[in-house]
Amino acid sequence: MSGPRTPEPALDGQGASPTGSQDEDMADGTQHSHRMLSFSDALLSIIATVMILPVTHTEISPEQEFDKSVQKLLATRIAVYLMTFLIVTAAWAAHTRLFQVVGKIDDTLALLNLACMMTITFLPFTFSLMVAFPEVPLGILLFCVCVMAVGAVQALIVVYAFHFPHLLSPQIERSAHQALYRQHILGIILRGPALCLAAAGFSLFFYPVSYLLMATVIFLPYVSKAAGWCRARLVGPREPPARSLEIFTFDLHEPLSKERVEAFSDGVYAIVATLLILDICEDNVPDSKDVKEKFHGSLVAALGASGPHFLAYFGSFATVGLLWFAHHSLFLHIREATQPMGLLNTLSLAFVGGLPLAYQQTSAFARRPHDELESVRVSCAIIFFASIFQFAIWTTALLQEGETLQPSARFGGREHAFMFAKLVLYPCASLLAFACTCVLSRFSTAIFHAMQIAVPFAFLVSRLLVRLALAGLRGLRGLARPAPGAADDAQSPLLPAPC
Repeated sequence: MSGPRTPEPALDGQGASPTGSQDEDMADGTQHSHRMLSFSDALLSIIATVMILPVTHTEISPEQEFDKSVQKLLATRIAVYLMTFLIVTAAWAAHTRLFQVVGKIDDTLALLNLACMMTITFLPFTFSLMVAFPEVPLGILLFCVCVMAVGAVQALIVVYAFHFPHLLSPQIERSAHQALYRQHILGIILRGPALCLAAAGFSLFFYPVSYLLMATVIFLPYVSKAAGWCRARLVGPREPPARSLEIFTFDLHEPLSKERVEAFSDGVYAIVATLLILDICEDNVPDSKDVKEKFHGSLVAALGASGPHFLAYFGSFATVGLLWFAHHSLFLHIREATQPMGLLNTLSLAFVGGLPLAYQQTSAFARRPHDELESVRVSCAIIFFASIFQFAIWTTALLQEGETLQPSARFGGREHAFMFAKLVLYPCASLLAFACTCVLSRFSTAIFHAMQIAVPFAFLVSRLLVRLALAGLRGLRGLARPAPGAADDAQSPLLPAPC
C-alpha cells in the first residue's frame, strides 16, 4: 500500500497481544485502538447504508402511475443518496487515515471518537430532510453543520495526539518535524469542512451551488491530482521543499489497506441483506384483524397473498449474496488496492446500498401491475451499476497486474478466465434483461424473474462453462493451426488446472 500502516503488536497463537505489551499500555493509561476502529468501521458502514431508507420509503400510491413526476422524484432522491453515501465513505476513509497517525488511544481520545461517531450518526436524519425538502435550506444547512462538526472533532483529535506524542505512531513520534506533520494533516482534514461551510452559506440564497460544493468534497482530491499531473506535464515537476515530510504521506483519498476495504465492504453487504428482511417483517406480517375478516382466520391464505413480496425478497437476497461472492472472489486475487480501485469500490457499494430500492420496486408488482415495466428497469439499472463497477475494479487491477494481482489471476493465469466470467455475469444479465424489456415489454416481470433464477445457476456452473468455452477455443485454434503447435497449446497457462 502507498500509505503507512499503523504498527501492529506481535500476536500470539490466539491473535492477542502479548501480555507484557498490554501491561505496559495499561500502566500509562493507553491502549491499542484496534477494537475502537472495528466499532467505528461497523458504525460507519451502517450509517452509509441506511441512507437508502428515505429513498425506498418513497410513497407511491397504487393508483399513481410511474409518470415523469415520480421518475424525477426518484432520480432526485437517488442522486442525493449517492452524494451523501460518498461523503460518509470519505469520512470513513479520513477516520481510518487519522488512526494511522494516532497509534494508541487513552480515555480522552476514546471519548472524542465517540463524539465524532455520534455526530456522524445524525447524518441520516439530515439526509432525510434533504430528500423530503430538497429546496429548503434547513436540511442542507444541518447536513453541512454535521460534516463541519465531524471535521472539528477530528482536528481536535489531531491536536490532542500531537500534544501527547506517545499516542502517535512510532514513525511520527520519532520525527523531528512533528509541527510540519500536524500542519499538513490539519490542512487536509479541514478541507472538506471548509467546503461545507461555503455550501451552508450558499444554501441560504442559491441551493444548487450547495449541492455542487458538497459533491466537490468527494472529488476535489482527484481533481487536484489531475491538475498536478497536468501542471507537471506543462511546466515540469516542482522542486521539493527544503523541509520535507520525510517519507510519510497523509492523504485522505490514498488507497486504504486491503483488509479495511474488505471489512467495510462486508459491512455494507451484510446491512443491505438485513434491510431486506426488515422490510419483510414490517410489511408482510399479517394483521390479526385482517386475517379474521379477509381470510376467514387462515394465516396460510394471508401469507399466500404476500407471495410476490417473498419472491422479490429471495431474488433480491440472492443478488446481494452473489454480488458479495463476486466481490469476495475479486479481492482474494487482489494484492494491493490502488486509489482508482478504491473509488470504484465505493461507487459499487453505493449502488449495492440501492438494492433495497430494487426490492421495493419488484415487490410492488402486485400492487401496481401497470408500472411493472418501469420497476423492472429501475431494478436492472441498479444491479447493472453495482456489478459493472466491480468489473471496472478488475479491469483497473489488470492495468497494473504485476503490482495488484496474484499471478494466477493475471493475463494468461489459471484463474483469469474464471474470474472474468464471474464478474461479467451480472452486468451482462441485467443489461440483457433491460434490453429485452424494450422489445418484449409485456413480459417484463417474467424476464426479470428469469434473470434472477438464471444468474445463480450460472454461478454454480460457471467453472464448467468456462472450461467448455476454453476447450471449444482450443478446438477452433487446432483446426486453424495443425498439429505442430498443439503440444504447446495443451500446456497454455490459460487452461485451468485439472481437478
